[in-house]
Amino acid sequence: MKRNIFLTFTLFAAMLIAAPAFSQGVNQLTKKEVKEGWTLLFNGKSFDGWRQCNGTAMPTNWKIEDNSMMIFTAPDKQPGQGSNGDIVFATKKYKNFELTVDWKAGKATNSGIFYYVREVPGKPIYYAAPEVQVLDNVDAGDNKLANHLAGSLYDMLPCDPKTVHPAGQWNTIVIKVKDGVATHVMNGTLVCKYTLWTKEWDAMVANSKFKSFPGFTEGIAKEGFIGLQDHGYSCWFRNLKIREL
Repeated sequence: MKRNIFLTFTLFAAMLIAAPAFSQGVNQLTKKEVKEGWTLLFNGKSFDGWRQCNGTAMPTNWKIEDNSMMIFTAPDKQPGQGSNGDIVFATKKYKNFELTVDWKAGKATNSGIFYYVREVPGKPIYYAAPEVQVLDNVDAGDNKLANHLAGSLYDMLPCDPKTVHPAGQWNTIVIKVKDGVATHVMNGTLVCKYTLWTKEWDAMVANSKFKSFPGFTEGIAKEGFIGLQDHGYSCWFRNLKIREL
């Protein structure tokens, strides 16, 4: 009996010691991540570093809910009507980087994650920056084209929809850009790969809705802000982490 009690206590103690190695808080960095150069873009408590695209303050239709940055439909709008609430992390512009973001869509949600954002007065965030689509693939109105589904390089390259969790569940997207080579990894699966500033890139632009956008035809920037889109639907973001490469 004493031996069994001793074994039980030993196992319990080992579990307590091991637990921190296998668990990680939301919006926190592990010692390993810190050593690897990762930084947080959102601490779960404030919008420090974030502001409206082409603005100076955070839009009013963003709030912090359940340790997440949450966008919601503005009171004077209907779902799907944006409120000029696109935001950027304006503390720093990034060139070669790896970005990881947890996102969760509400019903019919349409939103996006942007990189290399170049602010153009009077123009929306997507005018001059690549977009990684955030979508409720089942109920969103913009779910008819494969390259409009979640995880896609919006209107250019499709993401395999089988890699995406449904509305109400968290997804993790990892966006990596190094010397023009970009990849999207959705929930652990590589779903998109392309190279910026090449003939192949120019061809994709020419076959997309961006073919008449000067922000694309003149060439997207080679560094810029990270941004999130207000498309008038509820969406949550957390664990926004980035490291320079």
